Amino acid sequence: MSRISRREFLGGIGTAAVAAGASTLLKPLPMEAKTFATTSGAPGTIKVGYAAITWGSDGRKAIEDISAVGFHGIQLRADAIKQFQPAELRDLLQQHGLTFVALSSGDLRIDPAQEADDLALHTANAKFLHDSGGLYLQIIDKPPKDRTITAADYKRLGQLLTEVGKRSSDMGIPLGYHNHMGTLSERPENLDQILEAADPRYVKLELDVAHYLQGGGDPVKAIHKYHDRLLFLHLKDVRDADPSTPDVKGPYQWVELGRGRVNLPGVVEALHQVGFRGWTVVELDRVPDKSGTPKESAEINKKYVEDKLGLTLQA
Repeated sequence: MSRISRREFLGGIGTAAVAAGASTLLKPLPMEAKTFATTSGAPGTIKVGYAAITWGSDGRKAIEDISAVGFHGIQLRADAIKQFQPAELRDLLQQHGLTFVALSSGDLRIDPAQEADDLALHTANAKFLHDSGGLYLQIIDKPPKDRTITAADYKRLGQLLTEVGKRSSDMGIPLGYHNHMGTLSERPENLDQILEAADPRYVKLELDVAHYLQGGGDPVKAIHKYHDRLLFLHLKDVRDADPSTPDVKGPYQWVELGRGRVNLPGVVEALHQVGFRGWTVVELDRVPDKSGTPKESAEINKKYVEDKLGLTLQA
């Protein structure tokens, strides 16, 4: 099967053509393939958005509440693709004064039987993000099950991320790899291997400070280490789980900012020190207090961002 060019894709080739184009993996791309910048905004500007994940699949309610609380940026989950047409979403976000900071594009698998489908999926997601007026594509990986992870797996993931990044960059969409518990990048030393295997022109880091801490790393040091590769960040907090707390599974729990173990003031200071200018996104997977609401948690996080971190929710 011959591979279509990404330029043809951008000209309007449909989903079937995207899948066909993904059948030939990691083929060298034209030299004119665009790279992307790691930062945006005025020098020294740190912008703060909010992730819709706390609202589950209710994207409209997330948009309404995040805007009402006072944030000016939002990260949406991939289920937004089923809920909205790109023009509809772009108009809705504009009405609520929200920048579409990032789309959570889902998993990237290193299973050879799944690679073509995943490349086609993330290429299509990047197109949706572009057409909706969004900025960044976020990807995590899904490790193979029931076998030992090898050095070749980290290398392969880096290669696949590079291919996705090349495709998305042709649309003007930078790719950020999200370090995450339960993935190949769970440990800081493994994240190193993945980033070393990925082309830095096409694969940047979406650093989640809580996942990095929970995986055994120091997010302040990570900011200095990866300062030239940071695309955007998740401001997030985590604490040791209380076994007596209902519905809490595992040894840790995601919580509102300032209620966990992450040195968030140190994170922000490090961002200033390296001259980061761009977006951070506050993320909370679910409301820790079952009597609370996602909006109430967002208000708690806003207060901490402004009062303790000294950041403003500027447009």
